[in-house]
Amino acid sequence: MHIEPGVVTGAKFVLSYATAAAAFCLTAKMTWDSIRSDGGAAGLALRSVVTTGLVICFFEVLPHHPVGVSEVHLILGSTLLLLFGAGAAAIGLAGGLLVQGLLFAPFDLPQYGMNVTTLLIPLWAIGLLATKVIAPKTAYVDLKYSQALALSTAYQGGIVAWVAFWAIYGHGFNADNLANIATFGLAYMSVILLEPLIDLGVLAIAKALNRFSRGPLFNTRLHQAA
Repeated sequence: MHIEPGVVTGAKFVLSYATAAAAFCLTAKMTWDSIRSDGGAAGLALRSVVTTGLVICFFEVLPHHPVGVSEVHLILGSTLLLLFGAGAAAIGLAGGLLVQGLLFAPFDLPQYGMNVTTLLIPLWAIGLLATKVIAPKTAYVDLKYSQALALSTAYQGGIVAWVAFWAIYGHGFNADNLANIATFGLAYMSVILLEPLIDLGVLAIAKALNRFSRGPLFNTRLHQAA
């Protein structure tokens, strides 16, 4: 989902700084909620190190291809949220994206504000959605496919919406730009279809390895109902 260099240029970058600031405020909220209800600061720190490492692997190791105005990635944002909680997932996404830019893709650093907005605001949204589609007495390892699909579709849909916004903000409604946005959106359908299956597979493994998937390394809600 990286916004390609040149999509937004010049003074228009200012908006990305504002949206990134809003995204970091939401991250602070998710972080504080995790500290209060999910193992405290030490647990959050441990999970954040793990999620940052995983995000770097997702971006650098898993297949990723430029399509239209951006790149198609398996970001696995809903997977990170379910396993490690919203706070650690947000820190991991922001931190992994930054490390990738610093070490592997410095040409992406000017787009960091746009990219981090595109990742974090949909994550915050699916954190809210989870409270609506998952009953309070349901542990995450017992999710149904429909629930995993709702979370994944909402997250990936949010990413596509933000990518479309940045592309239109940068280049307007000309035919070529709209065609590139549509191409990217269609390509991302493969991610929307695949990620719920990955979520359920990972949750099934966590359930089978119950004794190893508890404790401060994982989200308390993974095995315990709220």
